[in-house]
Amino acid sequence: MSREEVKTAIQELLDNSSEQVLNEVFEYLKSTKGKSLEAVSLSSHLRTILTEDKELLERLAQ
Repeated sequence: MSREEVKTAIQELLDNSSEQVLNEVFEYLKSTKGKSLEAVSLSSHLRTILTEDKELLERLAQ
């Protein structure tokens, strides 16, 4: 996809999102400002791991 196609697709998704989702997207985008692509990628991978393994991590914490 070209940059413009991605922007259009994102805009369509945002137009149909709740205010809470919009705020979360906004906060995430603000948090990525000034960070390297590597740092953003690492953060994304960590978030995925934590989400997927939430139950396991909760059991380990007990």
